[in-house]
Amino acid sequence: MKKILIIHTGGTIAMIEDKQTGSVKPNEHHPLASIIPAIKDMADLKEDIFLNLPSPHITIAHMVKLASHIEQKITDDHIEGIVITHGTDTLEETAYLLDLIVQSDIPIVVTGAMRSSNELGSDGPHNLVSSIRVALSEEARGQGVLVVLNDEIHTAKNVTKTHSSNIATFQSPQYGPVGIVTKHRITFHHKPIRRDRYQVRELKKNVILLKAFAGMDESLIEAISSSPINGLVIEALGQGNLPPAVVPALQKLLEQDIPIVLVSRCFNGIVQDVYGYDGGGKQLKEMGMIFSNGLNGQKARIKLLVALETTESREKIQQMFYQ
Repeated sequence: MKKILIIHTGGTIAMIEDKQTGSVKPNEHHPLASIIPAIKDMADLKEDIFLNLPSPHITIAHMVKLASHIEQKITDDHIEGIVITHGTDTLEETAYLLDLIVQSDIPIVVTGAMRSSNELGSDGPHNLVSSIRVALSEEARGQGVLVVLNDEIHTAKNVTKTHSSNIATFQSPQYGPVGIVTKHRITFHHKPIRRDRYQVRELKKNVILLKAFAGMDESLIEAISSSPINGLVIEALGQGNLPPAVVPALQKLLEQDIPIVLVSRCFNGIVQDVYGYDGGGKQLKEMGMIFSNGLNGQKARIKLLVALETTESREKIQQMFYQ
């Protein structure tokens, strides 16, 4: 049987609801522990409690340590597939960072749950089993880090949490899932054509994420300018436009060689240098801002953190964001 490592990091999938107070909290005894014996015939399953944290507590440092931990386990224990259980709030960020910096081609699947283990209709056990099945699939090899919940298989690059509580929350808005999990088989119906990978072992830079809004002025930009930052990601309006009042403050950041990446705050679509008015995308591109090819804000921040560990060239960073 294939050797599959299950790495637990916490999250709702590892929590229990207090019926008296309604509070959902981490539990010392992992709720999925009782599931493993029932599925031991699926594979040679190994468990590893790496963390037991709600996902809002997960930091970039935790993610980088997890990537190193994964590669060490693959080497030392000859692991053939990995399933990571994780809280859903920051699941997509952990999955995407792992996708960028883990060098192995073995299947790596991240999953979670929207309902705690003792709630009616708890989705954790089913998502775990589905993820193990995907990790066992030969077709999953070489596809980068995958996210599996609710019988759908998504790429880490494209998936995002779209609903605060619905179990069908994880979607890939522009492209859809790359595969599905059915009762009898794992089916991939398309695959990513490329995968970005970088030899990075620590992320030390400070990158800020801001969301543009109507009437936005320079005050936020000036406030962050007074702190030590290495990069800025802005969820811009529409195809990559900003209120004109912020432009002079952003120009000052660019003059300090601080890269600024633009993504769209829209659910679908990419930023483009189309509009030529003051604050329009064409003006911003000519100023030297970096346009992203479809990443959302939180993932663009992850990618800029990685990019800044590999180069200081704005042109090279722009090329990285075109991929």
